[in-house]
Amino acid sequence: MEIMTDQGFRKTIKYLRAFIFISLIGMICMLILFAGILGYAKILGAPPLAVPQSTLFFADDGTLIGESNSGQKRYWVNMNDISPDLVNATVSVEDKNFYHHHGFDFKRIAGAVVADVSAFAKVQGASTITQQYARNLFLEHDKTWKRKLTEAFYTIRLEMNYSKKDILEGYLNTIYYGNGAYGVEAASQYYFGKKAADLSLAEASLLAGIPKGPGIYSPFANIEKAKSRQAIILKTMVENGYISKKAAQAAAMAPLHLAGAHATQKVKVAPYFQDAVRNALKNQLHLDERTIALGGLKVYTTLNLKQQEAAESEIKKNVASSSEIQVGLVAMDPKNGDVKAMVGGRDYEKSPFNRAVQAIRQPGSTIKPLLYYAALEHGFTPSSTMRSEYTTFHFDDGQADYTPHNFNNKYANGEITLAEALAVSDNIFAVKTHLFLGEDTLVETAKKFGLSTKMSEVPSLALGTSGVRMIDMANAYSMFANGGKKVFPALITRVEDYNGNVIYEKENHFNRILNPARAYVMTQMLTGIFDSKLNGYTRVTGSTISKSLTRPYAGKSGSTDTDSWMIGYSPQLVTAVWAGYDTGKPIEMAADKTYAKKIWANFMEDALKGQPVKAFKAPKEGVIGVYVDPENGKLATKDCPIRRFTYFVKGTEPTEYCTDHLKNAHDTHKKDAADKKVPWYKKIMPWD
Repeated sequence: MEIMTDQGFRKTIKYLRAFIFISLIGMICMLILFAGILGYAKILGAPPLAVPQSTLFFADDGTLIGESNSGQKRYWVNMNDISPDLVNATVSVEDKNFYHHHGFDFKRIAGAVVADVSAFAKVQGASTITQQYARNLFLEHDKTWKRKLTEAFYTIRLEMNYSKKDILEGYLNTIYYGNGAYGVEAASQYYFGKKAADLSLAEASLLAGIPKGPGIYSPFANIEKAKSRQAIILKTMVENGYISKKAAQAAAMAPLHLAGAHATQKVKVAPYFQDAVRNALKNQLHLDERTIALGGLKVYTTLNLKQQEAAESEIKKNVASSSEIQVGLVAMDPKNGDVKAMVGGRDYEKSPFNRAVQAIRQPGSTIKPLLYYAALEHGFTPSSTMRSEYTTFHFDDGQADYTPHNFNNKYANGEITLAEALAVSDNIFAVKTHLFLGEDTLVETAKKFGLSTKMSEVPSLALGTSGVRMIDMANAYSMFANGGKKVFPALITRVEDYNGNVIYEKENHFNRILNPARAYVMTQMLTGIFDSKLNGYTRVTGSTISKSLTRPYAGKSGSTDTDSWMIGYSPQLVTAVWAGYDTGKPIEMAADKTYAKKIWANFMEDALKGQPVKAFKAPKEGVIGVYVDPENGKLATKDCPIRRFTYFVKGTEPTEYCTDHLKNAHDTHKKDAADKKVPWYKKIMPWD
């Protein structure tokens, strides 16, 4: 046996001291490095938890109507909205020591290393829930050392800055469950057709097993393997004290009713409206496209589902399926500009072009109320008269002659009032008014009413030859309906981020643009298109639909060779309907020319069904109502055959009484007096 010499012993001690010293230095360096990492992580602070999530769109009653379509379903729900069984099942199978470690389970890591070495392959994972969450949030799923080190750093940052509840909530909302479903809410909806909060133990334990391998453990991929994985999870839940053995056995035997479909696979509700909402998020709220598509926003809109359904139904019902004509509709609440229904075409799948907001079409006679409002500002009244007859307008500046025509070339060939001209849509009266006011007056008035398209200063502008957008026209008429207040078409009332923070909320600011008295007088004149007593030489333009209307309305129809319009309102709702061909070809079939009016009338009745019948409310001051003879606009007497109660701006009402019927009344009086003096028998046998 060899005995160590003093020299050898001293040498060994020297090496041992050197090893201990180096080890201590190494440990100190490691501690400094670790402290540096912790300090750096603390300085960086909490990492952002924003992850791609579907943006959701809601109707005005909170009903989900759609979501951003990226091929993935991502919804964020709070822990309170997740079944406790699913939470416990996930922790039990993925990271049973989750509540006790600080991001790394070193005991589990050691066990995994031993298992992998024994099998000469990677057979056991050791990633904690925090590590997996870090990977889901910030990293790709490659297997490089750089990724692993970065993952470890993010894990430290998460554990330092967030509670276990926050980390677990984030993990459950980002883990992939297969079939495009990210997070427990999307997965619950897809696999079981219910919310994550409503999952049973059987459903929760099955769902918790899928993330290990969605292509293997999904019940739609292999139900046997899915059930086998479920059994393992139930066993771990028993071992970890989450459930009893009896509950586990019952859950394993419980029948499962699988759905296999996402809650909103395809946009079905108001697709044109939803497109318009996305454009508003981008152009008005200035959100970028990625945030809109994957920001997890909750967008609360103005859409009324009942009225939207009525709009789509009436268009489908009234327009022949064989027709190539297109139809657009916009309905707004005139009090605040909220768009309640929108149809941009007859088939979104065939043509997503939104005619309600994008198309620029000639408005025809629907522009006349704006013209006549300007006329009221310049001293005209409902009783103002002009001669309606075939007319050619000549101009001194070399401009070509202009000869407008009335519908079917029918003219009064005499004096008619402004109120009557509006009701029968007399084009001669309109052009004369337009030229009298000056061609620039209507251009400026259109701007006042919010029309955004360019108007041409030409005689035919009075007949609506410059293009407009439907939504602008609906908004313009809303100013008549609300007494002259300027509102803007609104699609969105509130937007929340994925955490529920309000990033936008609509504020109502109303500026009065129109004189309330003139706006009310204009509204009352616009009720005349449904009043057959207004004239004697031609039918009012609303006569074909007036019998189907059950409440007070004001409105105006309009037509050109290529466009057919009807815009009208009640105190609660203003609606614009347009029909025409995208190619701009003439509307020749008689039936096609009636679509706009019929759809408008039926929609208004359907949309307002169940709501109180309201009359247009006069302003507290500034107007006066008197009976006039509608043929001449003068104050009616008891001898006038037709008397219509008409509103005027106070101080502009007529003061002259109608005398057209006095001679007839006098002759009738004389005849009655003579009859009284003649014996009755002479009336029968008038002999001398």
